[in-house]
Amino acid sequence: MGPTHIRPNFQVRPENKSKQKPREPPRTHPSPESQLLSLTLIGELSTPLRRARDLKNEPRGGGALMSLFLSSTIDQAYHQLAEIEAELKAAMAGSKKVITRDEWEKKLNDVKIKKEDMNKLVMNFLVTEGYVDAAEKFRKESGTEPDIDLATITDRMAVKKAVQCGNVEDAIEKVNDLNPEILDTNPQLFFHLQQQRLIELIRNGKVEEALEFAQEELAPRGEENQSFLEELERTVALLAFEDVSNCPVGELLDISQRLKTASEVNAAILTSQSHEKDPKLPSLLKMLIWAQNQLDEKAHYPRINDLSTARLEDPSV
Repeated sequence: MGPTHIRPNFQVRPENKSKQKPREPPRTHPSPESQLLSLTLIGELSTPLRRARDLKNEPRGGGALMSLFLSSTIDQAYHQLAEIEAELKAAMAGSKKVITRDEWEKKLNDVKIKKEDMNKLVMNFLVTEGYVDAAEKFRKESGTEPDIDLATITDRMAVKKAVQCGNVEDAIEKVNDLNPEILDTNPQLFFHLQQQRLIELIRNGKVEEALEFAQEELAPRGEENQSFLEELERTVALLAFEDVSNCPVGELLDISQRLKTASEVNAAILTSQSHEKDPKLPSLLKMLIWAQNQLDEKAHYPRINDLSTARLEDPSV
């Protein structure tokens, strides 16, 4: 009896050439947090790879073939990481929210600011900076009353102008006429005024008088305060140079030094009058610039690039 043939209990189906490919899962866009985390991890991985790439040509055991293989692998991995990092950065830049001009202007219009508050802001600037005529005219036109007597502005500006013109002795007398306690309670301001007086003597070529003034008026104060002594030494150093253009402390003779001292005096007088020493408007503009810089990292929006016009410029996306 011949061998028994057992037929298979299944049928072989012909291959379906039109077989559909499995569906790919829907792609999801990673969140900004996950993108940032990915960039951090890539940065951590890139460091050792970069180091390995730099060391790949150093003599190693294992033969030239193994060295060539490792070199190619390191280069490939490094370039792949660089490509992924560039793609993630581009994705993060593209994930910023876009705010249209209409949306932005609507948000701005929703912010209500009283006209009285704006007028006070303008008056604060005029008073602090000493524009007495403009402040008086603005008071009449807007009905906004300044928080100090405008007559004191004239006296304060006279002091400021005296320092700016180099008439330091006259400025000190005017400050004492306004309020003797200003210089009595502010030794640093008084020293800076005396230092400016010394600078003016040096500027006018009065060398002997400058040395005598420094020794009698400034040296005793320098003995009591180290910072005063250092400033005095810098000022006296002007006498060691015939050509002040080559002097390392030549900036003391610039007009900017007068303006610096005048601003310090102006601020001290304002403080004595219980008034802010700096106007509020420049501070608000600095806050605007800071806020825009923070927002730039998160959104594209109509931006103010020219503060003098305050014109909104459409985002470039």
